[in-house]
Amino acid sequence: MKKDIHPEYVNATVTCACGNTFETKATRPTLKVEICSKCHPFFSGGQRRIVDTAGQVERFKRRYKIKD
Repeated sequence: MKKDIHPEYVNATVTCACGNTFETKATRPTLKVEICSKCHPFFSGGQRRIVDTAGQVERFKRRYKIKD
């Protein structure tokens, strides 16, 4: 490996939009993500969760008059 060309990895805190936080290694000390394994529908254990970004789900339901 060449010297002085690789970024230095530090402990990083990842913060999700749902409020979940966890630690990992990255080149930046803080990372912000919109979706994580806690709130993603695939990883939520079969629960039906709708991840809404900027009111898109409500706008869709309003447009097509869908009721829960």
